[in-house]
Amino acid sequence: MPEFVKVAGAGDVAPGTGVVAEVKGQSVAVFNVDGTYYVIDNTCVHRGGPLGEGELEGDTVTCPWHGWQYDVKSGKSINNPSACVKSYQVKVEGSDVKILL
Repeated sequence: MPEFVKVAGAGDVAPGTGVVAEVKGQSVAVFNVDGTYYVIDNTCVHRGGPLGEGELEGDTVTCPWHGWQYDVKSGKSINNPSACVKSYQVKVEGSDVKILL
């Protein structure tokens, strides 16, 4: 049965940034866009770059390896609209950022 699992502390992700987190053997990228948290898979579909290490501008993250861009709200690629990474349902409980797995 799916459950919400902690991926980060709210204070661990400053506004306008992202971090990489490991949860249940999965690598995810956690982003803070003006106080709202979004979580997507950490692996770029282009060549496997770490999205959580990319630069965040507004709600768009740029993969640090080859520049592919993704909307962190939906996981959709801006470069190739047919490509996307998984996005997760997020909730904040106290100071914990959690995703539904």
